[in-house]
Amino acid sequence: MESNYKIPLSDIIKEFQLQAVYLPEDAKDIMVSSTEVSRPGLALSGFLAVFESFRIQIIGRAEHQYLSELSPEERAARLKNFLKLCPVTVIITSDLEPFDELKKYAEQYKVPLLCTSDRTSSFMAALIASLNTHLGPRITRSGVLVDVYGEGMLILGDSGIGKSETAIELVKRGHRLIADDAVEIKRVSAKTLVGQAPELIKYYIELRGIGVVDVRRLFGMGSVKATEKIDMAVQLEPWDSNKMYDRFGLSEEYEDILGIKVPSLTIPVKPGRNLAIILEIAAMNNRQKKMGYNTAQEFNKRLLEELT
Repeated sequence: MESNYKIPLSDIIKEFQLQAVYLPEDAKDIMVSSTEVSRPGLALSGFLAVFESFRIQIIGRAEHQYLSELSPEERAARLKNFLKLCPVTVIITSDLEPFDELKKYAEQYKVPLLCTSDRTSSFMAALIASLNTHLGPRITRSGVLVDVYGEGMLILGDSGIGKSETAIELVKRGHRLIADDAVEIKRVSAKTLVGQAPELIKYYIELRGIGVVDVRRLFGMGSVKATEKIDMAVQLEPWDSNKMYDRFGLSEEYEDILGIKVPSLTIPVKPGRNLAIILEIAAMNNRQKKMGYNTAQEFNKRLLEELT
């Protein structure tokens, strides 16, 4: 499936140190728009009914061995039928020698032809992960993203609630800032979201009454991070004395972001509450849950045993 976003082939060549066998034009002008990658075994055998040309095509040892066992005439015919469908790029792995017929028809139909010494499976896995990062669906949310004890915490809430002030306090306590005010969120897999700051405001925080400060320069390189996986979301809201807040942690809340359910907490804000410490505890508790221990459930279990 094609993405709404594109990446120039030159970026892929640079990232994976690919060797160009043939390029019909400057690699910066060749755009890749799909996160999906194919090995064209069926296409090379003659079945072309559902061929998707927007996918990068990978020729590994199996495809290469199959083609080498064909007669020169048959191999030329199969490669011609394959390449005239104009796949966005063909990459040969495992340091295999490209067939003369492959180079000939790549040039005829203007199909980029690249090669790598990496083995097919490992290369495909790395390529798909990279394409998901560059081309995955994305949104921008108003909020703050911080790394607290290795947990990516997305802090949400109305303007003026104290998100940036809490973030700067967390940075002072040794944690790392990823983004303030606006967080660009990408879905890089079926289960993973990654957040980063827009380039213009990267590493900056706005503090009302002071203005914009450069966190990287004030606190050093160890206080910031370029990207982070989003492990949990925290919604800050003004304390409402008429609202019942969860006091045991038995109920599970989630924030739906790009179709992925992220564990979520609602933290009421009022004078006297140290939000930085509360969020540190929330991060450690979330990590503990992922490791299989849920304090609220264990406490509830002990309470029921005591009552019975």
